Parts: sequence; structure tokens; C-alpha cells
Amino acid sequence: MTESQHESQAIVRMRKLNKHFGSLHVLKNIDLEVMPGEVVVIIGASGSGKSTLIRCINGLEEFQDGHIMVDGKDLLPHGKGAKALQRIRTEVGMVFQQFNLFPHLSVRDNVTLAPLKVRGVTAAQAGESAERLLDRVGIRDQADKYPSQLSGGQQQRVALARALAMEPRLMLFDEPTSALDPEMIGEVLDAMRELAREGMTMIIVTHEMGFAREVADRVIYVHKGEIAEEATPERIFDSPQDERTRGFLARVLKH
Repeated sequence: MTESQHESQAIVRMRKLNKHFGSLHVLKNIDLEVMPGEVVVIIGASGSGKSTLIRCINGLEEFQDGHIMVDGKDLLPHGKGAKALQRIRTEVGMVFQQFNLFPHLSVRDNVTLAPLKVRGVTAAQAGESAERLLDRVGIRDQADKYPSQLSGGQQQRVALARALAMEPRLMLFDEPTSALDPEMIGEVLDAMRELAREGMTMIIVTHEMGFAREVADRVIYVHKGEIAEEATPERIFDSPQDERTRGFLARVLKH
């Protein structure tokens, strides 16, 4: 396969991506490709730029320099290219640290809202899809409840079902378990494992190292806005090559 053929198949491609918050240079010449069906896990210390990196993929953060292509559509620096960005956002699902559910809507209505408004499906189609997706993440019996009546783990699984309702080509996860009590983390990770088994393309920012080792095709360690190392989970966790990666893992894995 030629380099151009490889790039044309990538669902995400970043080239020399730079992002600034004022004088703070938070992403520095990021080069990254993600292929369809690949699960890429991004690890690194808090403040290293991990979340900013994935938020650039669907335009939640503007970038100042470089290039991002998502599913064949170009995102431009400084938030330019509104039409491409609108299309990208219908094809990229995202699950955040916080659940961001509408508290005045039932679980079912939270899941059906976007397909009804954005995709223009019928109420019957949206309802059928919601039932299927809630069953898929293990909370179909909670469909008529409101977010305040659910545990944190259940709310995060509703957020996952809501993102999947848009039938995304790519799923982004920004530390989806960081706001959960320890006993609730497993149920969210189980739902994500199932997605990985089904072949969903996923980019995951997480501090859950055991989960990263288990589900990732590739692990990327980000240090102070730069990709310090990327490799298979076995290579990263068992024999990291970069001194910065070794130092980070020594700190997080000793607990």
C-alpha cells in the first residue's frame, strides 16, 4: 500500500497540529492517523493535552496551525469550514467526563432527541433505535426514568447510547470514568469493551491502564503536548522505549 492510499483510508489524520491557549502551546506538531476499526488509547498526565487533542477532532477546540482530516472531510485552522464541521459532528460521537444529559427529559427522550432533530428520522424509528441501544448498554429497563433517578454509571451509559444513536463512524471518549465512583467504573468499561469487540473505531483518553492494555490496538503517550511514544499495549506497558513514558508508568502503576 502506498502512503497516499494508506492516508486515504485513515478515518482520522492529523498533520503538524498545533494548538495554543493564549501564550500556552498545548499541542505541538501532532501527527496521528487512526484507521477504521482501530481502538487507540491516549494516556498521559493531567494537563498534557490529551483531552484537547481529541476535542480538536470534532471542532470543540479550534486549532491554529496544521491539518485534520476526519472521514475524508477537512477541518481548517481557526474554526474555518463550517459545512465540513457540521458533517463531521454528525459522524463523530463523543462521551465526556460529565454526562451532560438533559435533566428534564427521560432516558428514552435523551437518546431520541438528536436523531429526530438532526437526522430527521421518524419518531417510531428513533424510539426503536433507542430501545435497541439502551438494551445494548444494559439499561433498557431504565428508559422511562429521568437522569436524577440513575446512578452515575447508568447515566454515563445513557450518554453512550445517546452518542451511538447518531450512528457515528467514530467514537471519542474523554476520560469517561473519571467522574464515577469506583464501583461504577466497571459497568461503563464493559459497555466500551463491547463496542470494541463490535469493531467501532474509538479514540479513548483514559487513566484506566488495565483497560488500555486490554482493548487498545495502539497506545499513545502524550507528554507536555507532544506524542512521546506510540506502540502496541504490550510494547508500551512492558518495555516502553522513551524515558518519559517509563517515568509516567512507574508513577501510575505503583498504586
